[in-house]
Amino acid sequence: MKMTFPEAAPPEPQEAEAGRLLFAGEVEFLKGVVAMSGLPPADRVEVCFAGRSNVGKSSLINALTGRKAIARASNTPGRTQEINFFTAAESHYIVDLPGYGFANAPVAVVEKWQRLLKQYLSGRPTLRRAFVLIDARHGAKKVDEEIMTLLDRSAVPFQVVMTKIDKVKKSELEQSLGLTRAALNKHPAAYPELVLTSSEKGDGIETLRAIVAGLG
Repeated sequence: MKMTFPEAAPPEPQEAEAGRLLFAGEVEFLKGVVAMSGLPPADRVEVCFAGRSNVGKSSLINALTGRKAIARASNTPGRTQEINFFTAAESHYIVDLPGYGFANAPVAVVEKWQRLLKQYLSGRPTLRRAFVLIDARHGAKKVDEEIMTLLDRSAVPFQVVMTKIDKVKKSELEQSLGLTRAALNKHPAAYPELVLTSSEKGDGIETLRAIVAGLG
C-alpha cells in the first residue's frame, strides 16, 4: 500500500509542554565517540539525527535544545567526524551523527565513519528513532536513500525532518516533498509522518520536541 507521508500535526498542549520541559532543563554535551568502545551506557531513551553535509543539522539541534552553539554549526561540510552525545534532562540522549555525502575528508576517514555508523545503528538497543534531515530546497537525494536503506537494514525506525522550509517558495516545497514522499515509499522503516522545520524561524521545533519527549 502506498503511504502518503502527511505533515505531522501540531502537538496537543500536554505533549507540547512535555517537549518544552525536556529541553528547558540541562542539555549538555557528554562526549564525542570515535569507536564503539567509547559509547556511553545504553541506560536511557536515545534519538539520533542524521543528514548529509550542510543540511542544517547543527542548527536544528541548536534550535531544538534552545542553545545557541551546543552543536557547533559550521559552513565546512563534514566537520562532524564523530558521534556526538548530548544529555537532555536525565532521561534522553540526543545523538548527532557524522554528516554523510560530500564530506571534505580522505576516503579512509569516510569509510571509518561509515563503519562506525553501521555498528552504532545496529547495536544500540535504546535507540528509539532516527531523524533523517532532508533539505527542503532539494528533496530526498540518492545519498539520503543510502542512509534510509542502512536504517531499514538495522531495523531502526526513522522519521524525515525537512529543514530550511523558510528558504523555498510553496511550489518548490511541494515539489521537494513529492520527491521525498516517493523515496520514502521504498523504505519499510520510515515513520509515516514528516516534520517541516525552519531553525531560523522556529517552524516545527515545538512539534519535534514533543515527538522526542513522547518516545520516552
